[in-house]
Amino acid sequence: MTTSIRIAVDPTDRLAAVPRRLFGTFVEHMGRCVYDGIHEPEHPTADADGFRADVLALVRELGATIVRYPGGNFVSGYRWEDGVGPRAQRPVRLDAAWHSTETNHVGLHEFAAWAVAAGLELMEAVNLGTRGVAEAADLLEYANHPGGTALSERRRRNGRDEPFGIRVWCLGNEMDGPWQIGHKTADEYGRLAAETARLMRFIDPSIELVAAGSSNHEMPTFGAWERTVLARTDGLVDHISVHAYYEETPGDAEGFLASAVGLDRYLREVAAIIDEVGARTPAGEPVGISVDEWNVWNQTRWNEVDKPRVLTGEWPVAPRLIEDDYTVTDAVVVGSLLITLLRHADRVTMANLAQLVNVIAPIRTEPGGPAWRQTTFFPFQLTAAEATGSVVLPRIDAPTTATRHGEAGLVDAVATVEGDRTSVFLVHRGLEDAAVVDLDLGAEVADAAALVVSAPEGGDRRTVNTADSQPVRPLDLRVERTGPTSIRVTLPPVAWARLTARTSA
Repeated sequence: MTTSIRIAVDPTDRLAAVPRRLFGTFVEHMGRCVYDGIHEPEHPTADADGFRADVLALVRELGATIVRYPGGNFVSGYRWEDGVGPRAQRPVRLDAAWHSTETNHVGLHEFAAWAVAAGLELMEAVNLGTRGVAEAADLLEYANHPGGTALSERRRRNGRDEPFGIRVWCLGNEMDGPWQIGHKTADEYGRLAAETARLMRFIDPSIELVAAGSSNHEMPTFGAWERTVLARTDGLVDHISVHAYYEETPGDAEGFLASAVGLDRYLREVAAIIDEVGARTPAGEPVGISVDEWNVWNQTRWNEVDKPRVLTGEWPVAPRLIEDDYTVTDAVVVGSLLITLLRHADRVTMANLAQLVNVIAPIRTEPGGPAWRQTTFFPFQLTAAEATGSVVLPRIDAPTTATRHGEAGLVDAVATVEGDRTSVFLVHRGLEDAAVVDLDLGAEVADAAALVVSAPEGGDRRTVNTADSQPVRPLDLRVERTGPTSIRVTLPPVAWARLTARTSA
């Protein structure tokens, strides 16, 4: 049995330019993301600085544009000075956020150089948990001031003559969360963020600043937190953060596949609060939304089984933390969340898939062994490569289903248009039947091709990629011409697809 869906794209009805920072990622000093992830000096592919060349190649292939660093919860107890200067002289510290030991073998200099090699813009977070205004200003001066001061000259002595030129800065992380080191009320954080922003702008007026929004939509202070923080920082920050994670709960695959409906509501509510407060950037534009943590994450298992317990007395270096094995279903949900982010390109200025390697990541590694692409790698890579130009919101005629997130269309889609190239990103949430999708692209089609991520032959929606076997990968999807401007594809159950067409427009 199949279901018929109709989608119409008007290439002239353009919402906004695609923000290239929408395809960001996140590297935190957590688990094996840095150590045994991007950095493993003993690995056969390691370069002179200890970074794995095989991982670097996969990061470049992924196509991310910006990277948030060094946290996350980690940053709220981090002393940036520990990560600069000769490695042999750097202190070893306890990391209370993840109950680990931090060697500080990788710090600002090493990571910034790696980010350049990976083609990533650096998005730096400052500690507003255990530290404050002066320490954030010191880090900015060290990183961005040309020379002639104690801090900038210290940077030069540490091997970096030219400034790092970091443009985007996060003012702390999830400060509303009681789990956060240095947790604060909205008033306390809003005042601290405002004063930090003011001083940082005195030092470098060219920077962009991200205020910490609510840790998730379900926080009891959501909404009130944003209103207070935005009022306090009005005219001082450029973006406010959104963090959003989704998981499949037993017996509710339909709800999980509709996660993007929840993200859509979340983004609309934050945008409405920004407008209600009248929050403006220093340039006078409405404050943008930075979805600087988002992904699929089995948080229930983390909280009930995997979370490190302080009472063990152990403080390991780079323990295995939240190394979720991603399924086909997870990949389809990640693809659908990307569709929603594109749909809000007029308000969402940045987004960071959290994280990059090993820790709930599209890339996995084994010490001394291989690096491989998880299922979620593919929708991100294929969207980042093709979503350029302007976003177009298509008209979709598809049945809907009631889910825990609200009414969800059986098929969802968004399009981008640049020159004579139209790309359509599609998700099919149905669990059992195929969906026949007829697309009218609004211009004569010269040629078209499509790739699909779905259950592989011999597998099902729970199939994963491992170090030994990677059965999930994008496959060609047949495209049928049905008219001068129209084409047809048939999507299997639980599938994400990218269609690209060259048109006369």
